[in-house]
Amino acid sequence: MYSRDLRFHHPAAFWLGCAMVVAGVLAHLPMLAMAAPMHYRLAGMPMDSTMLLGMALVPLGVLLAAYGLMPRLQQMRRTSHAGRSTLAFHIADNVPLNREHWKLVGVLALALAVDVMKPATIGFVMPGLADEYGLGSSVTALLALSALSGTAVGSVIWGRLGDLFGRRASILLSALMFMGTSICGAMPAFGWNLLMCFMMGAAAGGMLPITFTLMAETIPSRHRGWLLVALGGVGTSAGYLLASGAAALVEPTFSWRALWLLNLPTGALIVLLNRYIPESPRFLALAGLHDQARTVLQQFCGESATITSATRASDGTEEAQRVSMRQLLRGRHAAISWGLMVAAVAWGLVNFGFLLWLPENLVKLGIDARECAALLARSALLALPGIVLVVALYQRWSSIRTLVLFIGLTALSLLCFIVIDATQLRSSALTIAGTVALLLSVSGVIATLIPYAAEIYPVHLRSTGAGLIAGGSKFGGILGALLGVSGLFEHFMLSALLIAVPLLLAGWMLARSGIETRGQGLEAIQRALAE
Repeated sequence: MYSRDLRFHHPAAFWLGCAMVVAGVLAHLPMLAMAAPMHYRLAGMPMDSTMLLGMALVPLGVLLAAYGLMPRLQQMRRTSHAGRSTLAFHIADNVPLNREHWKLVGVLALALAVDVMKPATIGFVMPGLADEYGLGSSVTALLALSALSGTAVGSVIWGRLGDLFGRRASILLSALMFMGTSICGAMPAFGWNLLMCFMMGAAAGGMLPITFTLMAETIPSRHRGWLLVALGGVGTSAGYLLASGAAALVEPTFSWRALWLLNLPTGALIVLLNRYIPESPRFLALAGLHDQARTVLQQFCGESATITSATRASDGTEEAQRVSMRQLLRGRHAAISWGLMVAAVAWGLVNFGFLLWLPENLVKLGIDARECAALLARSALLALPGIVLVVALYQRWSSIRTLVLFIGLTALSLLCFIVIDATQLRSSALTIAGTVALLLSVSGVIATLIPYAAEIYPVHLRSTGAGLIAGGSKFGGILGALLGVSGLFEHFMLSALLIAVPLLLAGWMLARSGIETRGQGLEAIQRALAE
């Protein structure tokens, strides 16, 4: 952990805000408890005054806690000795992984698992919710669309917040929103569920890019690549495991509403572990807080290490800090940004569109429905160890080439299904091979896409850039859902071709403009881009 004076600007305001959020959530429980004899069915019931008070406490508590976190930088800037010098980050880049690194990795892996768990829970919530409100599948699907829209918006907004106010503050605010949105489990109207689901998605979408950004700026360069990719794989798997396990253990007894209420303890756990989440030393140094940045670096390098400063010439950092997000799409990072964005949107189309319709399309190809389910299960099982291959290639071979490779494999897998459909081949082995290749390559793309984005951008735009790319993947998901409703994915060959084309374009763009990040310090990557 690091010095207490680096944690909060107004500790009392932060903890009082947390208490208000908790109190606001607990204010909803009496009415829920009264509905226990009806298996916690609240549909159509009016909200009492206690619930209304609780709904007011939650946003007020989040705002108060945000005040306790964010304004601290302004005061610290006034008291720091901001000079035109930079810390020797190469010292921290060359140390071996130690206990402090592993504590941070553990907490961030937990945060990412909780983050993935939230939207994954929607699939288990929807059947019970539809039954209680008497809704059809088309109306219930709005819940998933609301959450997905929230993740897209949250990725962009939280990414920007991470660059404005710090990585740590943004992670804790996301956790607080997790806690507050647990009141969704006590909402008596579907409209309120939609709103809370959007807010939950915004918090979940925001956690992802900030987590990878903090990890990239803290882990030594020779271990950064494989840990970023592994963090994504482990966090995602653990999140889905937590969601399915909670549904199996809690939902039968306490209904689908209990799955939302779990947002309170899981979000609170991240907040309580805040002492193990330091601020990024690179962010602190950029803000002119060199003494604080040195303190954090000392924590990871050991007391015996000497953290020195070096004089530097002006490189326009002061001006760059005032540049908006448009710099990502117009400046020297434009070519890489557009390549990553096209890949992200295309990935969303595959993951939330093509794959969702794949079982139905396989049945149209003549495969029995039961056999189709078994085939997909075997394909997913065969593709699961692929994350080890992705980690090995990203760490041992090349970061950019690994990303381009899996983008290309995804496109080729889609073209394989075009061949199967066009030639009327009904080979189970060929279908399994195509499905395994698609699942493996899709996993490889998302496992490397966000980590690469977290490495490639400068400090003042790193969180924004990672958030923009993460938001692009969610936007692709929204687009995939809308195209699915329009009937595009019922045309197997056409949908596969329309997605393969932008994937091939993204691969070509990144092969031309992408640079190698494997084993390189973050500052060295920016020098390479400048050259």
